Amino acid sequence: MTLIDLKDLEAHLWQAAHIITGPIDASDYKTYIFPILFFKRICDVYDEEFTDALEQVDDMELAKAEMFHRIQIPQGCHWKDVFAKNKNIGQSIKEAFLGIERANIQLHNIFGDASWTNKERLSDELLSKLLNHFNQVNLGIESVRNDDMGRAYEYLIKRFADKANKKAGEFYTPRTIIRLMVNILDPKSGESVYDPACGTGGMLLETIHHVRENGGDPRLLKIKGQEKNLTTEAIARMNLFLHGQEDFDIVRGDTLRDPKFLNNDTLEKFDCVIANPPFSLKEWGYDNWKNDIYNRTTYGLPPPTNGDFAWIQHMFSSLNETGRMAVVLPHGVLFRGGSEARIRKQLLQEGRIEAIIGVASNLFYGTGIPACILILCKKRLPTHRDHILFINAEDIYTKARAQNILSETQSDEIYQIYFQQQQQGPQADNIEGVTRWVTLAEIEENDFNLNIARYVQKPLEEKTISIELALKEFQQKLTTLEQAEQELEILLNQHGFTL
Repeated sequence: MTLIDLKDLEAHLWQAAHIITGPIDASDYKTYIFPILFFKRICDVYDEEFTDALEQVDDMELAKAEMFHRIQIPQGCHWKDVFAKNKNIGQSIKEAFLGIERANIQLHNIFGDASWTNKERLSDELLSKLLNHFNQVNLGIESVRNDDMGRAYEYLIKRFADKANKKAGEFYTPRTIIRLMVNILDPKSGESVYDPACGTGGMLLETIHHVRENGGDPRLLKIKGQEKNLTTEAIARMNLFLHGQEDFDIVRGDTLRDPKFLNNDTLEKFDCVIANPPFSLKEWGYDNWKNDIYNRTTYGLPPPTNGDFAWIQHMFSSLNETGRMAVVLPHGVLFRGGSEARIRKQLLQEGRIEAIIGVASNLFYGTGIPACILILCKKRLPTHRDHILFINAEDIYTKARAQNILSETQSDEIYQIYFQQQQQGPQADNIEGVTRWVTLAEIEENDFNLNIARYVQKPLEEKTISIELALKEFQQKLTTLEQAEQELEILLNQHGFTL
């Protein structure tokens, strides 16, 4: 069977979204397209596995046995069963999804909660057209390798994020920002990685790519994530499955109120913790944290209407003895006062904050404000402990009409700046306007304010002009002044006054 070109596959999948445009809002494309894509993929893979098994055992019933299939497709729940329907198609889809979830414990709720039986939005004619479109392409592994399937899935997530615009911030982080954060954390094969606000799984997937690109075995990674939104959590699980990843655990729930990864009523510990949590969350669970049973308020209780430091403390509490973390947050965490200032002060005094990276504004969906990346470590090098590395990367981006872009090359440029500074440590030469190692003593003098502009100033631009140009500008200003004086004199004369 011929492999499908990735670009052709991406174009075909994107066309599926156009079929449901109108009845389905752009922000909900992902709710319907991803489950159908996943359904088609697992059924086509099942058919390939069945064919291979049949060659081995020459018995049709035995070839259906669990030993030959990663995912079980119960009788009546196959793509072909649903595709054959011409009435009540939505009900058939719903029943097939439920049957597959029941037969595969690891797929519980993976198809989400879309309203497939709502005929006002999804008529039989529309669903028939959608299924026909997907049926044109075989999505088995022989046609679409795991890497290409994963890339096509990520392509769709990005396109859906573009369409959803502001709402996309709830589930999508620019992949080059993720690449920067993962490069900094540098997860290794055999380590554990946790994202407490995992969205569609982009950060966890990038750790897989990172380990593979650096010669490690990503199958040895221990990957865990939690996501509050049911649809988004389901998409994350589909995403990892479609990338060929088997050992992962994505669960649904409110991380700050009800963390799911525990060891004997204490938070599970990880080598790497990475997240882009919701910025400045107002209803974040303040009342729960007044008496937090997971001891996440070691450095203080965050303010009632801003959860930024709740995320920081949850993530830090989830690190093992040598763990490191990277988190994206608004610049306010660097300088806000009150309880946040007290938490920040203690983190600094204990030497927990390794680096602060300011990135360009308008890179994220849903907000135009600039963000920063905080790097915290449980165990820092003694030579680094009394210093913080500041990186001002706000000028490293590509300006675009709707939203600024951080290219892969630019992401790697920022990482190289970070890497070289870390290698040399506080003795490294500063890059004027970009980097500086700052002592804890200086930060203390500034009341533990971490505003990047306090420590890394851009060089002043010198404006050089010729004598002729300066004389011309002076003459123009003199003429303007004379005209103003004449107008004032006329006005005064009209009222019986003189200059």
